[in-house]
Amino acid sequence: MTREEIEDLRQKVGCEAVLETSGFTLDRKESTRRAIKFRRGAEIIIVTHEGRGWFDPLGDSKGDVFSLVSHLDGVAFSEGLERIAALVGFQSSDAEWRKAPKTGEAVASVSERWLSRRAPSPGSGAWRYLRTRRLLPASIIGQAARHGVLREGPYGSMWAAHTDTAGIVTGWEERGADWRGFATGGTKVLFRFGSTPARRLCVTEAAIDAMSLAALEGTREGTLYLSTGGGWSPATEVALRDLALLPAGQIVAATDANPQGEAYADRLRSLAEELGCQWLRLRPPADDWNDFLKLRQNEKAGRRDREETCRKPERRVKGEASPGKAGP
Repeated sequence: MTREEIEDLRQKVGCEAVLETSGFTLDRKESTRRAIKFRRGAEIIIVTHEGRGWFDPLGDSKGDVFSLVSHLDGVAFSEGLERIAALVGFQSSDAEWRKAPKTGEAVASVSERWLSRRAPSPGSGAWRYLRTRRLLPASIIGQAARHGVLREGPYGSMWAAHTDTAGIVTGWEERGADWRGFATGGTKVLFRFGSTPARRLCVTEAAIDAMSLAALEGTREGTLYLSTGGGWSPATEVALRDLALLPAGQIVAATDANPQGEAYADRLRSLAEELGCQWLRLRPPADDWNDFLKLRQNEKAGRRDREETCRKPERRVKGEASPGKAGP
């Protein structure tokens, strides 16, 4: 096969086709248009660059469609060519994620876009989303807003900042009632909320989970609540290493209670062992910490309603004897 034919295959067959025909399924909840997540049991592959690239968020492997076949099947390049050639014309199920970028539209820098947005305040769109949909306490939202790690996103969504070791905003997690994603052109490092410096580092997979855990623990003193945004870039590891330099430090793997969360927890344990830190697995009683927070808040609301009902005097029908005075 000539070089031109190989390039033609690379353009005609996307990484999604290889994954879907290898038993992987699309995780729509955890995907964005620029980073599409596929799962096969505990294995995860993220597809990028409009289907032309991929990487393993739990490892160091990455590349194009040819390296993906080799990674999955352990086959030689020539055998991989045959498999990819057989997938020409395959229609992926993730077509709805593909939207052509608008032409002629300049994209402002990450810092410019962040600074152009105001912090949430009571009654604003992001505040209502976090209070009513995510059931975060107003005290937590207000504290995060004052610390400068939250911004109002479009259409009532929330932006939660990721910062590097110098405190520079590198991107943000975007969450709304019908939207989730990460800043266009941004880089995942760490969302940070809580004490600095801190000896106890609670690492979650989402900024909302980090704030939810802080709410459940009452923003424990000496604790920094972190989110990797569901990724693990070299910059994320550098930032974690930098934070874990304090003596007698502890890395708490507060990741989700699912196979991906366990894989992240194992990676955090390895990092803690390498750095000589204490390590603890803090597994949420629900799928994630926000789910558990919502369960707790709903239970409290239910108890309040029952107590209020018990305090109300019973209504008596006119002419009915009061308790204790019934009978002749």
